Amino acid sequence: MSDPTPSRLAGRPGVLDGPRFALGTLTTLPVRVRRWDRTAARHGMLCAPLAGLAVGAAAALAGVAALAAGFAPPLAAVVAVAVPAVLTRALHLDGLADTADGLGSAKPADEALRVMKRSDIGPFGVVTLLLALAAQVAALAEAFGRSPAPGALAALLSAVTARLALTLGARAGVPAARPEGLGAVVAGTVPRAAAAAVAVAVTLAAAAAGALLDGAGAALGAAAAVLLGCLAAELLLRRCVRRFGGVTGDVLGALAETAATVSLLVLCVG
Repeated sequence: MSDPTPSRLAGRPGVLDGPRFALGTLTTLPVRVRRWDRTAARHGMLCAPLAGLAVGAAAALAGVAALAAGFAPPLAAVVAVAVPAVLTRALHLDGLADTADGLGSAKPADEALRVMKRSDIGPFGVVTLLLALAAQVAALAEAFGRSPAPGALAALLSAVTARLALTLGARAGVPAARPEGLGAVVAGTVPRAAAAAVAVAVTLAAAAAGALLDGAGAALGAAAAVLLGCLAAELLLRRCVRRFGGVTGDVLGALAETAATVSLLVLCVG
């Protein structure tokens, strides 16, 4: 991820400041964040699903290319799962592991937050990480096993749903657990109505993509994958707010990975 350059902190944000914030903060793509404040964060988090679209498209293309190269569906799934990890420097996966360690520590909030800031990963984090990655690979393997198109759609939708969970997690009323870090910058910046509008737009787009792929049944499955992925992330968000007093960058990463994993499992079942 590019380091933010706070060269523009005053005045109204430019048209591209939101997408720049989303791509430069949530991916490793070479996009410079020209404005680093809560106004830019609001626009950036509203654009988070666009970052998911970029990451998901790359994962889908990599998975399809692996199939075309003769890889079996499980190996194509591994390739597709690896791409989002590379394009985020595995920070969302790291956040999932750290959040699992914090929730499993049974310590007061301040001490649990210190556990999450450590560079090592504890047993809760290791187990959670392994299970999440195994579920993602298994679900994508099943999707790619049907044909390249369902696998590509699953990779794309899971990445977009993951970033939609970030938009919802940054909505007004959700506090930051710490006074510093990405969580403090983005927490509570997105108006609730705007977050809901983005969620509706993403769900409708997912349904349209599913319908183009395989009719009404696939449309319902795609919409359900988005909604249930976000619901799982919402349950985790509420647990973290109660446990830690708010969100951190690690919690946001955990929300993204939870939403991605559950959306893939829903598509696999469908």
